[in-house]
Amino acid sequence: MVVLVLGGNSEIGLAAAEQFAEKEKAEITLASRNLKAAENQTYELGRKHGIVARAVAFDAIDFESHREFYDSLHPRPDVIILAFGVLEHQKACEEDFRKARHMLEANLLGAISILEIAAADFEQKGEGAIIGLSSVAGERGRQSSYIYASSKAGLTVYLDGLRHRLYESGVQVITVLPGFVPTKMVAGRTSKFGVTPLQQAGRDIYKAWKKGRHKIYTGSKMRWVMALIRNIPEWMILRMRNL
Repeated sequence: MVVLVLGGNSEIGLAAAEQFAEKEKAEITLASRNLKAAENQTYELGRKHGIVARAVAFDAIDFESHREFYDSLHPRPDVIILAFGVLEHQKACEEDFRKARHMLEANLLGAISILEIAAADFEQKGEGAIIGLSSVAGERGRQSSYIYASSKAGLTVYLDGLRHRLYESGVQVITVLPGFVPTKMVAGRTSKFGVTPLQQAGRDIYKAWKKGRHKIYTGSKMRWVMALIRNIPEWMILRMRNL
């Protein structure tokens, strides 16, 4: 088995890859713009788990390079973990559209670009799994993060549709909705709704693949927290300035 992590320096993506390396002895390919950092991670994965691990260059927003990138993969992946993403502050996006556009391109358009190529390959083979890391932020727009949330809402719906398309071909598509996981991306931020440890998120993702799940939240409480937030009446949301 070969697992490709798109966004190979993502801490959640690495935590999931480690589960595949430990439990399946999978070969791991880390694809990242920061090739040196990815190479360091592959060394650690190989040393710790005795598996083959490699690093390759990949840029999520260089859309024109995606076909060549995928065709160059040898061996081709059996499992893809889409883990790249950008988180800009809401206020910065309001004041500078370039930041908003960059986030939308990375979080949504980059995902669609590369996953459509991979999906066609998996569909033809009639097997494989695509695991996409979206976010609970995309489940309801709030003043504190609605542009980021828009990019993740789009990704969630895209993965829903991709799962519908590929279901009869035997290809598994999993949407992962992490709650607050303490990573470098969210450094300096806090959550009112609890924290999911990084290794727990990795285990949840691996278990979802193993059990053939379609959509999961990481952390035992997040499903119930989001059910509550989704069902708060709009008139009440508009008065909750700190949500």
